[in-house]
Amino acid sequence: MSGTDEVLDEADGRGNGVIDAPPLCLADLAPGARATVIGVVADGEPTVVRRLHDLGFTPGAVVEVVRRAPLRDPVLYRVKDYEVCLRRAQAACVHIGGTAR
Repeated sequence: MSGTDEVLDEADGRGNGVIDAPPLCLADLAPGARATVIGVVADGEPTVVRRLHDLGFTPGAVVEVVRRAPLRDPVLYRVKDYEVCLRRAQAACVHIGGTAR
């Protein structure tokens, strides 16, 4: 058996176990959840990216969802020892990984 066959067997025959799923965004988190920022992307809006970076949403920063407004927008987040309120459209630009409760 070659090394490639072993990888296929370990992943139940579905390839190497890598799933091409879109990254989660900050807007997907439920209140009380925490996650680590992996990047900020806003198609065609460099000012939005710059503003989010200035607010502390930088790669490696841990963000916690504090609470959500009754109609789900805006949402209060805790990042780098302070709280900031973002609309869902802005929070969707912040890609996250490593979610934990």
